[in-house]
Amino acid sequence: MSDGHFAGALLDLDGTVYLGDQLLPGADGAVTSLRDGGVSVLFLTNKAIERRETYCRKLTELGVPADEEDVITSGAMTAQYLATHHPSDPVFVVGEEPLERELEAAGLELTDTPEAAGVLLASMDRRFDYERLSAARRAVEAASTFIATNPDRTCPTETGEIPDCAAMVGAIEGASGRELERVIGKPSQTAIDASMDRLGLAPEQCLIVGDRLETDIEMGNRAGMTTVLVLTGVTDRRTVAASSIQPDHVIDSVADLGSVVGA
Repeated sequence: MSDGHFAGALLDLDGTVYLGDQLLPGADGAVTSLRDGGVSVLFLTNKAIERRETYCRKLTELGVPADEEDVITSGAMTAQYLATHHPSDPVFVVGEEPLERELEAAGLELTDTPEAAGVLLASMDRRFDYERLSAARRAVEAASTFIATNPDRTCPTETGEIPDCAAMVGAIEGASGRELERVIGKPSQTAIDASMDRLGLAPEQCLIVGDRLETDIEMGNRAGMTTVLVLTGVTDRRTVAASSIQPDHVIDSVADLGSVVGA
């Protein structure tokens, strides 16, 4: 655990900085305080249903100025991973249009023909239905690789949790009998490396703030960051007490981050 002097901060978005289209109280002030204190802030989200420029615009409109260098998404990390390790494999995507655009921007070939798939990529897909599941089952039989953008079961919103990527992965695994081979987003080593490369820092110089134990806190614990759980998303104190994944700090909201940074 750090002594309280940090050079970098990784902040989750949904359930940490905002819920739906509503900024969580005090989030703008918390980010401003970090930046004024010389801490580099990186927003790190497992959601792949929007591209980075959309998140930047949303943050800025909510009063938290951000540009593309301030945001990393699981979609962007997945595009980079596939461009490096599977540059010529056609990708069959179970996911939404912004993820497809992210992959195309990285020079990847997408296919709508399941039997032509070299990679089956699963992500959060609010269009997912029986027809799409049937196509994904055929694609995973043809593909050499089955990966997912992130492992989240649900995503917090202002009206409650909604199914996330793990729901699509579970359906495909159940229909095909094939298990997922790799996850790109938090808490993977890929996400750790991408974040540290962007910040130009070592993990022990950073804290990570998020609302989910098995992604945000697990990633930080694995890397050696100081971990801070907020209770404004999917996790409550009872869940923390019952979990084997323990954060260094638990705070009510990101507005209370000064109690950690100033420790």
